Amino acid sequence: MSLRIFHHHSYSALTLPERHRFPLAKYQALYQMLSEQGYPLTLASPASRAQLMRVHDATYVDAALAGTLERDAIRRLGFPWSPLLIERTLHSVGATLAASRHALAEGCGLQLSGGYHHAHRGFGSGFCLFNDLVIAAQTCLDEGRCEQVLIVDLDVHQGDGSAALCADRRDIITLSLHGERNFPFHKPASHLDFPLPGGMQDDAYLTTLEQALTLALRLYQPDLILYQAGVDVHHADELGFLSLSDAGVRQRDAMVFDCARQHGLAIAAVPGGGYRRDWQTLIPLHLSLFEEARRRFG
Repeated sequence: MSLRIFHHHSYSALTLPERHRFPLAKYQALYQMLSEQGYPLTLASPASRAQLMRVHDATYVDAALAGTLERDAIRRLGFPWSPLLIERTLHSVGATLAASRHALAEGCGLQLSGGYHHAHRGFGSGFCLFNDLVIAAQTCLDEGRCEQVLIVDLDVHQGDGSAALCADRRDIITLSLHGERNFPFHKPASHLDFPLPGGMQDDAYLTTLEQALTLALRLYQPDLILYQAGVDVHHADELGFLSLSDAGVRQRDAMVFDCARQHGLAIAAVPGGGYRRDWQTLIPLHLSLFEEARRRFG
């Protein structure tokens, strides 16, 4: 087994309006910390238009790439359009795909961005232009690398785009633990949904997660787990409303990696969401994902 982490220099390069809620700077800080600690970092290649169109509507893809989306579509996305947004997004999708391919070959792959689970077939939402998780799953299936993929979405916000894109499918399974009274307002049904009450703490959360993973593996036989590891479940998150501690976030990540190892499953992981004005405080929480992966997959 060998661990590899994929990234791109554009992750923190995007220019956003002043006081925008998306903490872009965290990606460069996380990259610098992982680099200093000797993690195996690899530059990602961009996803192709053909790969995007296996999941998203062709008209939407072309409008997004060309910068001709309607004003309402841009507002729903939450990012201003720019060529750099497209560069960043295509490399982020490509990095999730590269991490997935590496996981299927070597056991575990990660990337520094990703988890854009609010992107639907014909529109973007909640800072998500294209759904990297579903695109990576679809591409690995198309390439014959696996037969069934389980998306384990532990961001505090339900992955509505992933759920809608994978509805009625049996080759891409969606599992979501999320705040029941949080974005998005309309939550399409995942294969397995676990809506959580506000204020849930470590013990209850981890017990629910253990039961959810056990059920998912009893019902389905995935070759690959795609893990969306949002840290917005933390008690200090400004958009989260759950109450996990630092230790709880780390135990959650460890539980998912242990589940994959115990069942002999490939796992690719992405950091997902986390929202604080003081974005530096997110870095230790995200770092636990990479530390727990390295402990198990080297």
